[in-house]
Amino acid sequence: MTPNKPHRQNLRLRDYDYSQVGAYFVTICTDRRVILFGDVAERGMAPNDAGRAVEHCWLEIPNHFPNVKLDAFVVMPNHVHGIIFIVDSTVGAKNISPLHHNSLPSQQSAVPRGTIGSIVRGFKIGVTKWFRENIPNAVVWQRNYYEHVIRSEASLNRIRQYILDNPAQWAFDRENPSATVKEPENVWLA
Repeated sequence: MTPNKPHRQNLRLRDYDYSQVGAYFVTICTDRRVILFGDVAERGMAPNDAGRAVEHCWLEIPNHFPNVKLDAFVVMPNHVHGIIFIVDSTVGAKNISPLHHNSLPSQQSAVPRGTIGSIVRGFKIGVTKWFRENIPNAVVWQRNYYEHVIRSEASLNRIRQYILDNPAQWAFDRENPSATVKEPENVWLA
């Protein structure tokens, strides 16, 4: 560990293959939880141009990863929640991002192809490319993302409902910098 650098806890399950067939719930937050993608109005999300670009990039994921099916998702003012199904782990990723040719060789091999990490990375790169072209100097994403392996139909349905209800619960959302009373952590696990 380097002095003056915080130790980052590994968020992934030890020895888990994140390229295997299954359902995954991901949350991807903006850097410092800055509001970039719109606002919540009348209990619904009102995306701005950036929010619409985020939605477009999310929906493009299966075009870059043919082994992926998308389920419920929501773009919030400063984060994205979504369910990703990996349906066939034997199919590799296509060109995973529009910026692939600008990546350093060490970055290309840092995230194995076909994993949830590579899917999230490709999505984040696509959104960042849009920002660079439309809102120069914007810092978009925090360094990491949160994932949860969905292991039952009941859990899948709870998470789907959580995603659908997220805009209506914005006043209490853990990611909302203005929330005075925040929802419990992992409320969707209940």
